[in-house]
Formats: sequence, structure tokens, C-alpha cells
Amino acid sequence: MNGFSAGRVAAVMIKEFKQLTRDRLTYAMMLGLPVIQLLLFGYAINTEPRHLPTAVLVQEDSVFARSIVSALHHSAYFDLTAQARSPAELDQMIRQGRVQFAVTIPGDFTRRVARGDQAQVLVEADATDPSATAGAVAALAALPVQTLAHDLKGALLPRGQGAPPFTVVVHARYNPEAITAYNIVPGLLGIILSLTLVMMTALSVTRETERGTMESLLATPVEPLEVMAGKLAPYVVIGLVQTAIILLLARFLFGVPMAGGWVGLSIGVGLFIVGSLALGFLISTASRSQLQAMQMSVFYIFPSILLSGFMFPFRGMPVWAQVLGEAIPVTHFLRVVRGALLKGQSLGDMWRELLALLAFVCVVTALAMARYRRTLD
Repeated sequence: MNGFSAGRVAAVMIKEFKQLTRDRLTYAMMLGLPVIQLLLFGYAINTEPRHLPTAVLVQEDSVFARSIVSALHHSAYFDLTAQARSPAELDQMIRQGRVQFAVTIPGDFTRRVARGDQAQVLVEADATDPSATAGAVAALAALPVQTLAHDLKGALLPRGQGAPPFTVVVHARYNPEAITAYNIVPGLLGIILSLTLVMMTALSVTRETERGTMESLLATPVEPLEVMAGKLAPYVVIGLVQTAIILLLARFLFGVPMAGGWVGLSIGVGLFIVGSLALGFLISTASRSQLQAMQMSVFYIFPSILLSGFMFPFRGMPVWAQVLGEAIPVTHFLRVVRGALLKGQSLGDMWRELLALLAFVCVVTALAMARYRRTLD
């Protein structure tokens, strides 16, 4: 046994490869995670979004107004997805997050252009995420110079020479100073709750299985739902404490505005905490070790960070990535948190996101109960 033996090294190496192939989750993690990272960063991540949903309120039917709408339609940055009938409807669209931009062409626009009387077009931008609107706002600078070039003829020809015939007034709403912390810090609430609650719950239940204490629990006359409720109740309190700490720090350290929407935010926080804990419980029922539980948690948390709109603009991703992102509960929770804190959304404004979180809770809880019942057999 003295000296170095290449044969013994080869034997140990073969044994290690066989052990890796038996642990399919670890094997998939090693091979699949780099591929997922490459695909997401290569195809899904875009820091300069284009084709952003835009609503238009046209208060006069004129050639000039139609030219502006056509210019926006053919722009790479704006997709005209809705036409409002009143300022109130336009305000509701941007407040609810259905559009990124709201464009208003006033009723006296043509008259002001003809007179050279400082004609203006109002563009309201949802600036909760400054990086999502920066490129489109910069593109608006070319709108007054090029849009009416073919319409200003005859007696109006002098209006197209020299100074632009109109100006674009951009109103950045909800974050006019483009402070990144206003977008990132509220988003951290969803990421931190996911990291701690999903992983802690998965590891906690799996730890009992490894130590054999779960067998004693299974031998007691306790229903699966009762076990789940008892195991998760302490973590609900932890999640609420974490939420309170993050919101206090966000207000007093980073100056994040607290615009309101507390009813919807409270419901959203409760649903997200319960759903995250149920997901951790579900992961624990499918894990044979704490290492597997941690690996499965990473498979959930990693896409949640990249595809939820936390780090990168959600509307900058391709359609397939947005579809995947809509299936991630963190995406809807971030909209609830940012909508409440930055926009002051009411319960009626965020009901779609709350309904998605409720569906997440119901589906994950049902799957966890089904898996747990099978372990009882």
C-alpha cells in the first residue's frame, strides 16, 4: 500500500462518478444550473426595455394628433395597447400598472401648433423602476423634431423651421427623482422572505426526517393539515417580524415613500408568507436530505430573483420569459409591495395580483398535503 497508485485513484474516481449518478438532484444541479444561467442571462435579461405598453388619450381628432399617435406606434419603445376615454381612465391604467406610459394630446393642440403658441404633449411615465423607462424617455426627444415634418406645409411651413413645433412634457410618476432604492428596497422584501422562509421550512422538516423524530410525529394521531399548521406557525411569526423590520428600515434608512395601500399589502404579505412556507413544506416532502432540500430551494429562488422584475425590468424580457415570470409568485408579490408603497394602490387596484397569490397558496398547500399523505403510507 506504499506509494502513489494510479489504479487506486481510478477506482475511487469511478466510485465517485457512480455516487454522483445515484444522486440525481445533485447531478441535475451541476449540469442544469449553468445552462439555465446562460439561457436566462443571454436571452431573458435586457436592461433597456422596448415595446412598452402605452395608453393614449387623444382629445382632438386632427391630422397632427394622428401623426403623433402613428409615430409612437412605429417607435421601437412604445406599444399602443389602449386608448383612454377620459383623464381618470388614463390615470387608472398607469396606477394599476397596466401601462408603462400614458400620453395625452390636448384638445387645443392643433390650434397652438398653428399659432406657434407653445403646444405641448403630456407623457406620464410609471417610474417606479427608473431603468425600465430611461431609454424610452430619451427617445421622446426626437418626437417634436420629426413627427410633424410632413404635415407642416403651405402657410404652416415656418412652424417646422427653427424651434420644434411642440414640446413633450415628461412627468415621471411615483419616483420622479429616479431613486433606485425606491424600487430595489421594497423588492427585497419578497426576495428575503423567499430566501428565509422557503429554505428554513424545507431544512427544518427534512432535519427531523434525518434525525428520525418525524417517525414519532407520524405515529401520533395528528392529521396532515394539523402537522403542517403546527410546523409552520412559528415561521409565520418570523415572517411578519421580518416584514416589519424591512419596512421600518426602508422608511427610515432609505426614505422609501409609504403611499398607503395597507389593506392590500397586509393581505399580500399574509398570502406570500403562507405560500412560501407551504412551498418549503412541499420541498421537504420530496427531499431525502438537507442538502437536497437546499438544492431544490435554490431552483425556486434563483429564477425568482431573475424573472420577477426584482433585478431587471420585467417588461424588458422576451414574451416566453414573461410567461415564466408570471408563474412565479414573487413577481405578483413585488407588484403588490411596490404598488402599495409607491403608488398607494387600493385593494381594487391589486386584486389580480392577490388572486394569483391566493391560487399559489391553494395549489402548493394541496400538493404538500398530497405528498405528506403518501409519506404516511
